[in-house]
Amino acid sequence: MRLQVCVLGIILSLGAGMAGAQAPKAAAKAAGSNVDTMPPELKALIDPDTAEVLKRINGLSPYETPDLRLRQDTVYANTPVDYEPFGAIKPYKEHFLKQMEYTGPGRAIPEPGMDLKSVKIGFIGPIMSTVSVATGGKSHEEALGIKMLQGAKLAMEEWNARGGYFRRHIPFEMDTRNDNGLWGASGSEIINMAYKNGDWAILGTIDGANSHIAIRVALKAEIVMMNTGDTDPTFIETNIPWVMRCIGDDRQMGYLLMDYVLRKTKYSRIGIIRASNRYGRFGVREINDSARRMQHPVLIEMAYRVGSVDFSLQLERMKEANLDAVIHWGDAAEGALVLNQMRKMGMNQPFFASDRSVSPEFVKTAGANAEGVICGYPWNPDHKDPKLDQFREAFRKRFNAEPDTYAAHAYDGMNMLIWATQVAGLNRAKIRDVLAYRTKPWPGVTHDIPFGAALDDLGEVFLAKFENGGWHYHSREDLNIPRGYIPARDRVNRATGAIDPMKPPPQK
Repeated sequence: MRLQVCVLGIILSLGAGMAGAQAPKAAAKAAGSNVDTMPPELKALIDPDTAEVLKRINGLSPYETPDLRLRQDTVYANTPVDYEPFGAIKPYKEHFLKQMEYTGPGRAIPEPGMDLKSVKIGFIGPIMSTVSVATGGKSHEEALGIKMLQGAKLAMEEWNARGGYFRRHIPFEMDTRNDNGLWGASGSEIINMAYKNGDWAILGTIDGANSHIAIRVALKAEIVMMNTGDTDPTFIETNIPWVMRCIGDDRQMGYLLMDYVLRKTKYSRIGIIRASNRYGRFGVREINDSARRMQHPVLIEMAYRVGSVDFSLQLERMKEANLDAVIHWGDAAEGALVLNQMRKMGMNQPFFASDRSVSPEFVKTAGANAEGVICGYPWNPDHKDPKLDQFREAFRKRFNAEPDTYAAHAYDGMNMLIWATQVAGLNRAKIRDVLAYRTKPWPGVTHDIPFGAALDDLGEVFLAKFENGGWHYHSREDLNIPRGYIPARDRVNRATGAIDPMKPPPQK
């Protein structure tokens, strides 16, 4: 009798395994994974390259890896040769040039049952004031997070107005969480979104320290996390295949600033004043490294506590250094106060700053001193694009306010996540795949967004200069800023996308 039970158990186990192997294919078929059988509104979202990606990732068993070519860059983040570490010495290994691959069984997970009422996309950002361990005091990024939430919400509402999730005609729903800055809290929120609430992807956040915690939990939960507000260069340098970013980072903006400062204006005596948090500390790393490699190392770097109003100690020491230029990296409020105190002390050096100073708050506080200030900026809000005009009009109508960079990039990021969910279906691994292997830049309102091998935004960045009462945005070409030498063999056409992931690389 016991033998019969064992045999029966084995047979049932084998049957369950065979059924499990067939379940993904059945679920994919039921969800309309064949492009030819998809509803027209869904087919319109899928270009031929994406259709080929879907063909290769659908119907796989848990033991199969899709036949997709990984992106391979030759230069990381368009770094000029003379800004690279080690000088002319070739390092043993260069990181972030080859795309991370996901080889897990997630693509074989079947879609949920047809009783699903909505498709949830997570949002995590600083939207409510708290006391933050990371900053050592009261949180300070709520104004940025609220704009980010509004941009993401607008994108989702527009998709719902078009019919929601096309495969089942159910709405998208935002699972909104506050990134309160308490150590580890952001990781707990990712757990809630990924496991308890069943979110299919997540958008967020802004604070660099919290983002790093969140993406490590996202790695374990195997869920896409799209960043639209954290410009910390190390965010995508974590070798996590579930992480991507659709905003230019401080590395890119730092390179452009240093090209202007060192190559065009020929300033050589540079000083830095920055916030003591992660944003300030990591934001100036490439500026420090670039200046040193160009043989004009930063002479002095002074830090201040976030929320400070008196910078006399830092500025007295910087004044003694006889600087050619001053660079500030921190929030707009402190940046304006630093600038005003500099001018009051007779320090008339050119003032450069991070993108957060491109704000009404900075201009209001700095007053006349804002004239001539130059900041790095991840996009050009004045570029001519009907999509941008439509976004601005819709944002004003919905929120009775002007959108800022956090709203615009969140709008692009949420659109990218929902597009991927529409075309891939309700499977987190496939949502990641259609984004990671997309061959064409995403046509965003901020700019066309081409991903590099590290799944970072390699679109053009700009310098914003305050002149005659307003910010004016200039490309490298506009300002005739010479770019550091990049060998011809290492140049990649970012405007058209780097690779075709379905074709094998050329043979040497």
